[in-house]
Amino acid sequence: MSLRTLCLSTICAASLLVGLGAPVAVRAATGVDSAVPQKARPASTPRAQPDRTPADSAVAQADATPDSPASRHEDMVVTAARRNRMYVSSGGDLGALGKKKGLDVPFNIRSYNSSLILNQQSQTLGDVLLNDPTVRTTMGYGNYAQLFQIRGFTLYGDDVAIDGLYGVTPRQLVSPQLYDSVQVLNGASAFLNGAAPGGSAIGGNVNLIPKRAAATDITRITGDYTSSGQGGGAFDISRRFGRDHAFGFRFNAAGMDGETAIKGERRDDVALGAAFDWHNDDTRIDMNMNYQKQQVYGGRSAIIVYGLADGMPAPKATAPSENWGQRWAYTDLSYLFGTLNIEHDFGSHITAYGKFGAQGGNEMGNYATTTLTNSRTGAGTVGAMADAYNVMNEATQAGIHAHVTTGPIRHEINAGGSAIWEESDSAFSMAWTPVAGNIYHPTQFTPQETYSGGSLNNPGRVAWNKLYSLFLSDTMTFWHDRIALTGGFRYQDILSDSFLYGSGKLDTHYDAAAFSPVIGLVIHPVKHAALYFNRIQGLSAGQTVGATYVNAGQVFAPYQSTQYEVGAKYDVGRFAAGVAFFQTAMPQGMTEAYGNTGQMLYTQNGRQRNRGMELTFNGEILRGLRFNGGLTLIDAKQMNTAGGEYNGKTVIGVPNYTINGNLEYDVPFVKGLTLVGRVISTGKQQFNNANSTHLPAWSRFDLGARYTFLAAKKPLTARFEVDNIGNQRYWASVYQSDLVMGDPETFKFSISADL
Repeated sequence: MSLRTLCLSTICAASLLVGLGAPVAVRAATGVDSAVPQKARPASTPRAQPDRTPADSAVAQADATPDSPASRHEDMVVTAARRNRMYVSSGGDLGALGKKKGLDVPFNIRSYNSSLILNQQSQTLGDVLLNDPTVRTTMGYGNYAQLFQIRGFTLYGDDVAIDGLYGVTPRQLVSPQLYDSVQVLNGASAFLNGAAPGGSAIGGNVNLIPKRAAATDITRITGDYTSSGQGGGAFDISRRFGRDHAFGFRFNAAGMDGETAIKGERRDDVALGAAFDWHNDDTRIDMNMNYQKQQVYGGRSAIIVYGLADGMPAPKATAPSENWGQRWAYTDLSYLFGTLNIEHDFGSHITAYGKFGAQGGNEMGNYATTTLTNSRTGAGTVGAMADAYNVMNEATQAGIHAHVTTGPIRHEINAGGSAIWEESDSAFSMAWTPVAGNIYHPTQFTPQETYSGGSLNNPGRVAWNKLYSLFLSDTMTFWHDRIALTGGFRYQDILSDSFLYGSGKLDTHYDAAAFSPVIGLVIHPVKHAALYFNRIQGLSAGQTVGATYVNAGQVFAPYQSTQYEVGAKYDVGRFAAGVAFFQTAMPQGMTEAYGNTGQMLYTQNGRQRNRGMELTFNGEILRGLRFNGGLTLIDAKQMNTAGGEYNGKTVIGVPNYTINGNLEYDVPFVKGLTLVGRVISTGKQQFNNANSTHLPAWSRFDLGARYTFLAAKKPLTARFEVDNIGNQRYWASVYQSDLVMGDPETFKFSISADL
């Protein structure tokens, strides 16, 4: 049975169960699932019920009359619709500092919840981050991997974390259906999370929180459709059992396959996740195990534009659904991964914790890479390369949170360490001579891949990395908790070996260490507001100088970027707003003339400086009207370049502004009906280092609606959405040398039943 047939069967089965009134408990409809508290509930605490704000309770009371069955049904619809709401919270997991409310920390962090992921039918992590005004998604070289730009710096897929652990996340594409929230931290995080193994996360990072058993049981079945021909479905089952509901289990399964809105492109996606947890008054243990498989056939990749002649303009955007890829191109990504977390309270003042995560990944693909040589005519060349890449990663972190008081000052001391081990095996086979092509008039060819490194059937080791660190911090709170001052440091050691393809001989060896300090200040002038400041660093491995330079073999210390940030926050629970002003300076490698010898010296004297402002809002503006979004302004400059040629020029691909706005409106005269809309706008992006041409600014609009109703006393939610209304054509980004096309107009429909 094909996956599409299975999905259609899923929808029919859901309808049949509802129609027959299957003897299962009625639960609130899809939406925010109340997670198990971090601290165990006392034995006398009753089972948790869905959270209600005063306004929500008022709505329910106004719409319900105890003696009227119809009113009780209306109340059920209102409750189910409420749990479907878009929800973005301020706060999340801050690594060494633990889980914190956004108002209490000197950093900008937001969390996007699972109901948003479900309602928007998000198939990749990039789909979720379309909602964030500080993040833009792009693509890497040749393949279909998603990269993310935060504050003008790149975050690689390798450096997305799960439960605060690096190295565990699938590194190219992420299926978001397995996660309860997606957390975005703006700014450098070397102290908070350690150096990212991929060397990115300078401008911010993303942390994924897996779904775990909710406080109330869930039995949810979903069927969905995406144009031009993708069918899918999902199951979500959650149970708590045992005395005081100490044991929890949650299982998620999601899948989709079929043709996308891009001509000739087909995607298949399967994601499975199982989570187990147990708690008592002092101890909390949770474990999750996941499997993800994503396949892309005939995909449209980025276009390489590096090396275009001076004065060449950016190419004219093709039709949004145009595909210059090759039918034989594909990628097959399979990952098995999971985490284990343990916490134990030693009295009321000390909590010890340990985390462990692991991932095994197998990647196969044959990629068609288009290089543009004439941006006016669209002419270029198309290369072909087959690749096999296997990873085996492990990560661990352990530490303590201790609370002590000295006179009028309360201290929260955090101490611990972390370690990451990564091994990569790879092999490739490529065409030595590319074939002529054209993005406006693409043609198909048969690849002749004769030049190889290693065996595709048995890839050999090409990299081995080890990162370990120790951290210590103290957060001092005084003046009736109105002032909090944080100081600390992390000692990080980075060891990296690379090996030659085929032979497995050691090619380069890198081993260096650095201290990453942090200082942060939070002042609460009034109860629901905060002013804050931080100085924190980003960290990535330095380089071992190659043989073509005078200083061949020199090993550089890790690159240390330095960030300064000042901002203000306001949070009353149902509405939050924040503004941040930041500056990050990052060193870069560059070449310099070695006297008059004609030889070149490689140094770390290059420098990029990004300055900007972030303005974010989320929450309920008026009764029934919710908003999430904001504005980011960035000035990214090349400050020190080889020979000073590009000093003062804007960095390639960093937009001067980004704007996002999401609106939800509950129609008052139709219970259960919500209208939704989204705007995504991106400013101009420089196309080359000389800034002689740029990509024009672009805007995209999405509209949709969802309707929650009852069928045989079971709540169902139907959703319909159109992305990129009007089929706007635009280049979404130019990352370094890779030009990425915007998505075409796409129709989405789904229906969920909570049984």
